[in-house]
Amino acid sequence: MAISQVTRCLFLGMTALFGMVAHAAEYPVRPIRILVGFAAGGSTDAIARFYAQKLAIELKTPVVVENKPGAGQIVAIKALMAAPADGYTLYMGTGSALSQTPGVQRGTLSYEPLKDFSMVGLVATAPGVILVNRDLPARSLRDLAAYSRANPTTLNFGSSGIGSASHLAGAYLSKVAGISMTHIPYKADADIVQAMSTGSVHIGIAPAQGAVAAISNGKVRALAVTGTHRVKALPEVPSLAEAGISGLEGLDPYTYYGLVGQTGLPAAVITKLNAAINRVSREPASAAQVREKYYAEPRAGSPDDLRKVIQEDTEKWAGFSKHVNVAG
Repeated sequence: MAISQVTRCLFLGMTALFGMVAHAAEYPVRPIRILVGFAAGGSTDAIARFYAQKLAIELKTPVVVENKPGAGQIVAIKALMAAPADGYTLYMGTGSALSQTPGVQRGTLSYEPLKDFSMVGLVATAPGVILVNRDLPARSLRDLAAYSRANPTTLNFGSSGIGSASHLAGAYLSKVAGISMTHIPYKADADIVQAMSTGSVHIGIAPAQGAVAAISNGKVRALAVTGTHRVKALPEVPSLAEAGISGLEGLDPYTYYGLVGQTGLPAAVITKLNAAINRVSREPASAAQVREKYYAEPRAGSPDDLRKVIQEDTEKWAGFSKHVNVAG
């Protein structure tokens, strides 16, 4: 007896479904790539490599970091979107690429994180440090604001590129604290610290991981950390809550790291990856290393927790962009 068309379609559909379930159950069976939108050696690269090493143990398969810097992380994002949604190519996104730039440039980017990415998990949040070069007399943010008022059009600030976390945070600081300064974009956070060390840049905001050594060596001076609490490695540097200027709480967190995949990533793959990330973040020794070596706070939660962070942070920066020019 001939199989009816309906029965045939049902059979093919169930076969495909069982194939997907089997694939997810077996996952992973080959190496996983984590794309990073920055060159090797930076804070995002360091966090990605730490978690890649730990995830390789959890998932019992090699996990490698692939650096694809350029165009405000667009190069890495395009590589992610061009790869199959099978869990073998992921992207370690940052606050600037996942919410800050999408909020500021809403409707003009080639991607929309909440539509084009599958959320895997929030990895960590990290504070920044507001820095000045040694030649400035400012010892606090209030001092810096007073110096700016007395010396208008004199100050500049460096960032790791237009639309980067350091650029947007600098624009935020300028607006809220009333500090007039000209933006000078560089290519990386390390460039900012180096330029400040030589005196060519007055002000900068950099991840704590990249700033601690320069602060300890006296090459730059720290005025505040962009969090509600002090950083253990910088016990003398006040938090934003202690800085004496209201409204700066919007700089907390300075950035965050979230693992995402392409839209359409199988739910079972997401569940397996998310559980592995959470095990790493909750393991006491790993959590301590993230805090002490990378000056970040490990997070654990569901994919929806990452989605919520992206959504709320995007709205915050979209609202901020209406009141200040952050185009350059």
